[in-house]
Amino acid sequence: MDAALLASALAWLDDDPDPVTQAELHRLIDADDEAAVADRFDGRLQFGTAGLRGELGAGPMRMNRVTVIRAAAGLARYLLDTDPQAAERGVLIGYDARHNSDVFALDSARVLAGAGIRALLLPRPMPTPVLAWGITKVDATAGVMVTASHNPAADNGYKVYLGDGVQIVPPADSDIAACIDAVGPIAAVLMAPPESALIEYLDDAVVEAYLDHVPSVRHAAGTDAVQLAYTPLHGVGGRVAMEAFRRAGFASPAVVVEQFEPNPDFPGLPFPNPEEPGTMDALLALAASIEADVALANDPDADRMAAAIPLSDGTWRALNGDEIGWLLAEHLLARTTGDDRLVVTTVVSSTLLADMAAAAGVHHAEVFTGFKWIGHYVHDHPELRFVLGYEQALGYLVATTPLDKDGITAAVLMAEVAAVARAEGTTIEGRLEAIAERFGRHVTSQRSVKLAPSAMGGLMDALRAAPPAMLGGHDVTEVTDFPEANLLRYSCGPTVRVQVRPSGTEPKVKLYAELVDGDPEPYLDDLEQLLLAHGR
Repeated sequence: MDAALLASALAWLDDDPDPVTQAELHRLIDADDEAAVADRFDGRLQFGTAGLRGELGAGPMRMNRVTVIRAAAGLARYLLDTDPQAAERGVLIGYDARHNSDVFALDSARVLAGAGIRALLLPRPMPTPVLAWGITKVDATAGVMVTASHNPAADNGYKVYLGDGVQIVPPADSDIAACIDAVGPIAAVLMAPPESALIEYLDDAVVEAYLDHVPSVRHAAGTDAVQLAYTPLHGVGGRVAMEAFRRAGFASPAVVVEQFEPNPDFPGLPFPNPEEPGTMDALLALAASIEADVALANDPDADRMAAAIPLSDGTWRALNGDEIGWLLAEHLLARTTGDDRLVVTTVVSSTLLADMAAAAGVHHAEVFTGFKWIGHYVHDHPELRFVLGYEQALGYLVATTPLDKDGITAAVLMAEVAAVARAEGTTIEGRLEAIAERFGRHVTSQRSVKLAPSAMGGLMDALRAAPPAMLGGHDVTEVTDFPEANLLRYSCGPTVRVQVRPSGTEPKVKLYAELVDGDPEPYLDDLEQLLLAHGR
């Protein structure tokens, strides 16, 4: 094994307080598995606007106690430098049911307490929206959620919010990252004991207050007759969601029993992301068997919400994220008033929300990809009355708090959409048809194109230098560059929009297309071929 690599691994072992990851790394060293060791030591997980996220394991390229302790120490330094009241206000800490989430949460609390900052630890695994909502409730200086959301079972993550309850955006992310980079060996990081007076083990007050707030998202209270099917996909949303439905006035949904209890291994699921094929199969079977009006799912940390509906031909279909956004927008815009209303979506989501906002005479904003930008836009425009924010990746905000996506309140509102449709003698399918008749049939599609890592470098520069002249057999009439989001948009006339952006974490490129009354696939085919040619 390379001497420098071995030295790095041995130094890590000296710093690692976890016997599990110590044993993992010892096995790899003893087996002289240079490739596996190099994979764990080829850099360091980078802290960004999504915090940290990665596979569990030993080494700086994995999620482990060393990585988390360093992150917490850097966050503590940043908070003390930027908020004179940080120590007194404290940090609210939540965690999901993934492997090591509770360990990482307690380590974070001990590091923060060691730095003199109050650490307020939620009492058990909780949905991310409860943590996000609670930050402003307890007036914390920041919040930490230990979760990998809908990532594979082998992953975990570390999401950071500041005191406004919004996920961090630049420059806070780079400033926190700099503080993390300045942390030395973790043996020098002071960690308070678990029984420290600065670590407060909270009761259920925060989640109870969150649940008390849930009914406020309803706009047709009393219209409650609806048959629901639901699954939390082995995540932490189940019990909170069931109580949310009850407090909002709905009968308990039928649940996918085998997926109701949290399980960090997500048994039976090909991938714990409701967007992935096959993930909602059990839910759809349950919904069909009880003739449900709508089927609802949360992802494992319950910040996203998926929905499926019965069709007139007797089959079931999962809605895409834009379709859910349109349904929520139509429902809310019809039941709120005032020209100070605001709806927000992202650059890769459908353009239809802008048309709906114009027809209703309300404000519309389009922000960069990532729900944090929706939250920050709402936070920065208090003069406007927020109604709805959504991104096509199943993220929805239907209340003024938390300023982050919330799959539980979105599910409650989607239940109301179905209940109102049923009361009016129609269906959700009928609602979508009425939207298409009024605004044109917007058809959206997206795909991911995997490329060799070597092909990713310079890709966007090449596309900027030589944009395609035609896509889908039609001239590209306009190219719009969003350099801050590293996204390019190609317009082929007024009703065709095709977009491309590289993934920030993997060697792949994401493509998005939208047409009105047409098929977007030929446009994506042409753009994919262009990318593959570049990769060769």
